[in-house]
Order: sequence, then structure tokens, then C-alpha cells
Amino acid sequence: MKKSLVLAMAMALGVTASAYAANPFSDVPAGHWAYDSINKLAAAGVIEGYGDTTFGGDKLMTRYEMAQIVAKAMAKGANVDKLAAEFADELDNLGVRVANLEKKADNVKVTGEVRYKYMSKDVDGENGNDSNHENDLRSRIWVTGQVNDDWSYTGMIENTQDFDNNNGDEDTSFQRAYVEGKIGGLNVTAGRYNAFFANGNIYDARVDGAEVSYGDKVKVTGFAGKASDGLTLGDDWEGGNYAGGELSANFDKLNVAAGYVNFKDIAEDAITEGLDDAIWYVGADYTMGDVNLSAMYLKGDASFKDVDLDKFVDYDDDGWTAGLTYKGAEATEAGSWGLFANYYDLGMGTYVAHTTDANVFKGTGFKGYGVGANYTFAKNIVGTVVYYDTESKLDSKVDDQRVWADLTFTF
Repeated sequence: MKKSLVLAMAMALGVTASAYAANPFSDVPAGHWAYDSINKLAAAGVIEGYGDTTFGGDKLMTRYEMAQIVAKAMAKGANVDKLAAEFADELDNLGVRVANLEKKADNVKVTGEVRYKYMSKDVDGENGNDSNHENDLRSRIWVTGQVNDDWSYTGMIENTQDFDNNNGDEDTSFQRAYVEGKIGGLNVTAGRYNAFFANGNIYDARVDGAEVSYGDKVKVTGFAGKASDGLTLGDDWEGGNYAGGELSANFDKLNVAAGYVNFKDIAEDAITEGLDDAIWYVGADYTMGDVNLSAMYLKGDASFKDVDLDKFVDYDDDGWTAGLTYKGAEATEAGSWGLFANYYDLGMGTYVAHTTDANVFKGTGFKGYGVGANYTFAKNIVGTVVYYDTESKLDSKVDDQRVWADLTFTF
């Protein structure tokens, strides 16, 4: 033991060493600098030595031995918050819960993410070939704070620098600000957060709204709010107001879900009110070791001023997706990697802000595929490369091949 650690632990107990006169260990003489502190800890039952009347002060301790000492000190009422947080994993394995101590020791946490992205695009259509690229740097700073035992707050500021523009355009905005907590048996999320409907096949973007769920293995979820602008339907389009729900079940390796989302007055500012879209979906995924298979069917019911959209344009109102993943890069594990592939055949009205980075032709429907890989070069440094090939469902002569590559640092 280090001198400072012995003295700090003894002081934390808040009793005087002189109360204990007997020498507990034969290898700690009365004149030793740590005699009083060791005497106090032994008398309080925090340390026991090695059972042969020796203390073994020059021996190295394992983290589990130290965790046992911290646990005993906690039981005696000692203020050892920092030590409890440091040895949280070992204490958990010993059956000592220190969640509250960790919250007190570090109530507010700041984390971050920096992502460099490059994407080349090659669009073919009636107006010829249009080859271009995107090149930007996105930085995110996350702040999380524990309000109490049941509620927490999360905020996020995002800055994006566009390297394609000679003027060096950049944008900074407050992208997230929400609370999460429990009301009775309900789990609640409310504020500005990222909504993920139908595994992102319908919507994967910011919302100002609320989500309430109940259950664990079988879960019922309801949500409502206002969708963000700048959607894949159009650069200046808003997602309108939305409401819906989902029923999901977890059967160990198999997960199933079915749900409904109704969007009202999509792109009200860009066109006019009255463009609505109600989307039903059912999906499942199955895990076999390192392999995960997923599939989903979606059915859209788009209308304009309460008249079905198929009265104005001929389009597919349903669609499906399928996915395959093998392993996956873990940010905390250097050398970890993964492969993935997805196929899409989605009609107009089955998505509003799709999660894919492929060309989705502004909501007119698309089909095609994407294949990619990710790899953790070092702890918290992950790279991803994906190739997409998609075409418009309204006009198969319009297609797009693109390569997406990014490198993400988290801290």
C-alpha cells in the first residue's frame, strides 16, 4: 500500500486511532509511520492482513483485493466515492452496487465525436451524367447530466464544415436537447432527439417530440411530435407533424416488430398543406453467432388534400428491405471489424427520411443495394467504406452509383 492511500482510507472512517491500543500485526512495529492508520483500519474490520498475524505491507495488491477493502470501508460509512468509481467493475463483481456513488463523483459528462467524410456520386439520367462529390468534417459535443435517480438530460452541439465550397461554409447548431426518465412503469424520452422509425427505413432524423414505452421483452411504444426539415424528400422540405406506435418482442435471437407512423402536412412551407403519408410496417431480425439477418415490409398510403396520391401519379405504394451483417467494428476494441449488405425495393410513400446514404431520389421510390465494411484502426478510431448502386422506381433510366468513406474519432 502507498502511504497516502492508507492514511486517506483511515481518515475516511472518521474515528481516532488512539481508541485501539492492541498491535494487530506482528510485522508492523509501533514506530512505523502507518501504525496508527493500519491499527484503525484493522479495528474497524476494513483490513484483515493475511491470516498469519502479518500485514504484508510490501506486497502488491490485486484490484480485487483493493475492491474488497473499498467495499468494507463503504459498509462502515466511509466517504470513498472516487475509489468506488475507480473500482466499479470489481465492486460489481463482488456484488457491491456503486451506481449512486458514480453519479455523485461525476454527475455531468462531456463526450465528443469527430467524423471526416468523403463521398463520390455518379448520377445518370435524361440530362446526361452528373459526377460530383461531398467532402466535409462533422464535430459533435455531447453533454449528459444526471437529474436524479430516474431522470437524465442530454444535449448535443454539432458543427459541419463543408470543404467543397470555396467559401469554407460551415454550420453550427444545437441538434439535441432532451430528457429521459421513468414515470411509474413507463420509459419517457422528450425534447429534441433522434427518432428511428422502422429501423430507419421510414425515418432516421431529428424530431421535436416525445416517446413513451412500456415493457421489456414485449414492448409497446407510442410517439408524436414534429419532424425536422432538410429531409431526403427535398432540401427545403419539412417532415410535418407525426404520430404513431410500435409493438415489438424480443425472443432471444429473434426480434419482431410491427408499427404505424402517420405524417401530416409534409413540406407545408415548400408547397402547401395537405400532403400526408400513413405508413405501416412489419419486420424481423435473427442472430446466428456473428451473423444477423433482417427483413422488413412497408405499406404507404400517401394523399394530397385527402385524395390518394395515385390519382395524380402512378407509383408503387409498398416495398421491402433485407439486410445481412457479419460481426461489426467496436470502437473500444482495436482490430475489430465487420461486413454488411442491404437490398432496397421501396415505393413512393414508404419513407420520409431513410437511414441509408444511398440516393433515394427525393422520396419518389428507389431500389438497389449497398455493401460495406468497417474496421477499428485503434481504440475509438473507426473507418467505414460503403458502395451503393440505386435507381429511381419512377424512371429506371435514372440511377446513381456512389462510394461513401468516413473516419470517426470518439472521445
